Amino acid sequence: MLLHGVIDSPDIPLNVSRSFLQADCNVKKINSYISRKVADKLSELFKKDRKGYEEKWSDIGLFVKYGAISDEKFYDKAKDFLLLTNTANEHFTLEEYNAKVKDFQTDKDGNIIYLYTADAEHHHSFVQAAQKKNYDVLLMNSPIDTHFIQHLEMKLEKTRMKRVDADVADKLIVKEDAPQHQLSEEERTKVKAIFEKAISNSNMQVELESLPAETMPVTITMEEWMRRMKDMSKLGGGGMMGFYGNMPDTYKVAVNANHKIISKLLTADEAQQTIIAKQAFDLALLAQGMLKGADLTAFVERNVEVI
Repeated sequence: MLLHGVIDSPDIPLNVSRSFLQADCNVKKINSYISRKVADKLSELFKKDRKGYEEKWSDIGLFVKYGAISDEKFYDKAKDFLLLTNTANEHFTLEEYNAKVKDFQTDKDGNIIYLYTADAEHHHSFVQAAQKKNYDVLLMNSPIDTHFIQHLEMKLEKTRMKRVDADVADKLIVKEDAPQHQLSEEERTKVKAIFEKAISNSNMQVELESLPAETMPVTITMEEWMRRMKDMSKLGGGGMMGFYGNMPDTYKVAVNANHKIISKLLTADEAQQTIIAKQAFDLALLAQGMLKGADLTAFVERNVEVI
């Protein structure tokens, strides 16, 4: 794919099908030899001129990742020059990145969590929230990164990857059991019922979370495993991935029970409660780029009334 050239071999028949050639032992040997030579050359470039290699990474990274996924022997060589790029456009080898994040991105079960985004601009608020907690966020936006992420989790010991919008920042890397909020059981039930009435969407599951008071009052997320299965199905995955791809999108609506808006909500009249809950929910939709059509128009009109 990356290289173009001519191979002269008297042992390969020409008048055969493509599938026959792919199964031919001579072709396999040639393929293995070329892969090894490419890996050796890339390793040489990396060692001699790392800066120049990093500048070329945006062009060659896709092919190196593809080789790492499809060829075990190539991965064994490529892991020393395969680069991960973060949102600050800094490049790290697998070993360097592990050393960079292991001290502050390890969860309570001893798993190192690599956070990533496929679109830093779209996920800006989530990236910013993660960075405020001194987390680093990788940029994973190549066409095969959905598969590459799975590959890294299999290869790297005790390492998991989460997209930065898979949960609220405080729960992306759980380091200890979170303190509980001060709402009574009656208040919890009331707040949840208010938001469920304001949202009125069975695909949005409301959950109360104990988060810092300065965190957004409402955050909308999709669980990592569900979103990943859907991404895989879009790339042609069959079986269970195809099944999940046909399922409706389901989101978690995390309501920050410690936010001052919740106290205001509990003391407001019924009509005002619905407006407050709907406004907070629409802000969360807006942050995810999910507020559209009539809902967006209604949101704008409510804001005009407030102004």
